[in-house]
Amino acid sequence: MPRPTAAQLVYGSATVICTTLALLLLSGTESGIGVGIAAVTALALGLLVAVRLPQPRRTAPARTAHPHRTAHASAARTDHALDGLGARERVPAARSSQHQHQHQQTDRQHSLRH
Repeated sequence: MPRPTAAQLVYGSATVICTTLALLLLSGTESGIGVGIAAVTALALGLLVAVRLPQPRRTAPARTAHPHRTAHASAARTDHALDGLGARERVPAARSSQHQHQHQQTDRQHSLRH
């Protein structure tokens, strides 16, 4: 069973409190049985409200054989999500340490030739 969300806890608790107060004020009961019935009714209604709230959708991760495709798909989703914020430029990917090492060696060779 999934854990309740914050919204479910808040709405359910608020329903229990408001229903209990309303039932006690409207019925005017002072007996223990009347208060117990009001409390059980409020708890049942609060539980019903909490359970009936829509759950957030959980998307299943895409299963692919190539990890590069997954990274590309998430980058595409990020680019699309940021379009509304005005972020239209792409940031270049980080270079691997091996690529940087090769680049440094090339620079050294060029500096030695001069």
